[in-house]
Amino acid sequence: MAFLNKLAAPALRQLVASRTYAAVSHVSPTGPCFALTEEQQQFQELARKFTREEIIPVAAQYDKTGEYPWPIIKKAWELGLMNNHVPAELGGLDLDVFTTCLTAEELAYGCTGIMTALEASGLGQTPVILSGNKEQKKKYLGRLLAEPLVAAYCVTEPGAGSDVAGIKTRAEKKGDEYVINGQKMWITNGGVANWYFVLARTNPDPKCPPSKAFTGFIVERDTPGLTPGRKELNMGQRASDTRGITFEDVRVPKENVLIGEGAGFKIAMGTFDKTRPPVAAGAVGLAQRCLDEALKYALERKAFGVPIAHHQAVQFMLADMAIGVETSRLAWRLSAWEIDQGRRNSYYASIAKCHAADVANKIASDAVQIFGGNGFNSDYPVEKLMRDAKIYQIYEGTSQIQRLIISRNMYEAAKGGATR
Repeated sequence: MAFLNKLAAPALRQLVASRTYAAVSHVSPTGPCFALTEEQQQFQELARKFTREEIIPVAAQYDKTGEYPWPIIKKAWELGLMNNHVPAELGGLDLDVFTTCLTAEELAYGCTGIMTALEASGLGQTPVILSGNKEQKKKYLGRLLAEPLVAAYCVTEPGAGSDVAGIKTRAEKKGDEYVINGQKMWITNGGVANWYFVLARTNPDPKCPPSKAFTGFIVERDTPGLTPGRKELNMGQRASDTRGITFEDVRVPKENVLIGEGAGFKIAMGTFDKTRPPVAAGAVGLAQRCLDEALKYALERKAFGVPIAHHQAVQFMLADMAIGVETSRLAWRLSAWEIDQGRRNSYYASIAKCHAADVANKIASDAVQIFGGNGFNSDYPVEKLMRDAKIYQIYEGTSQIQRLIISRNMYEAAKGGATR
């Protein structure tokens, strides 16, 4: 298959064009229905086949070398596995969040580092999709459709991760430009992105509320004064390119401001509502891989004369792993469905992201335990899976931050008299 906005397989392109799966197909009189449509099944199968043939055979190699997986990125772009949220009027597929989460889960099954490299570009695009004007969308999203390039979401700083309101990078308006100075950190795709979404403080008053203090910018990679740092050597997801970015008198034209001055915080938070479900789906893909590997090993490895899967201690571990996978999958599906209905999904997105991240780490640890000494060895896949799992409890909002968001939503609902 070729990239869907160019030479897509006729059957798949026709499905996308006809939109026979319209959002109402997921609605039943009593709530959501998660039966997959024909289009969704085809995207899932495409991603699954791509993962088996292109990602799994080379995942260990990229983990060892830390190289950015450009060959896989280019193949994914050609197949239409990237840029799926780009609006149809620009030539994109304009897919719903639910469908892209299906793809994310399948890709993560092969390697969450490679999946993160792909998904981070979607994270960088989302502010432009949500808030960009016609010219900004055409220029920057159209560029990603024209050739296999990636974007990056440039928000986190050395002293401001989960505390987005603590960002210190400043942007000062000078004539028809803004001059940005500051330091970003842990930027996925930081050294390979063609352009960045950058959040910077434009109101220097420390008492100014976050909702008015920050502005979102589109910044070109080759802008003078913008310098990516060294590639970080991380515990896991090593195929992902993570770097610090330094801004020294980086001049950005005013036409690269999203919405207007002071709208940046709202854009950044709105982005997370759409991007946390795919992150949760990625954690589920990793957890499913752990379960599959552990089950296969437990049926082959013998102890006390029988496969270890016959021992109740192992059986219960496997059962708990299955429970975790299935409940996490239901959580991301509900979260994705909510936003596809046009409703704010912060509550469900945080539940999905937090639960899936915590479950993935527990399942990865249990998989290593089932493998025993072999699980601690890099010749077996679960060692890498356990290292890769940890970041899910950290990036795009730590598990602790998700719990804060969940509790605040509960308090707001209670104050408003909402009941379940």
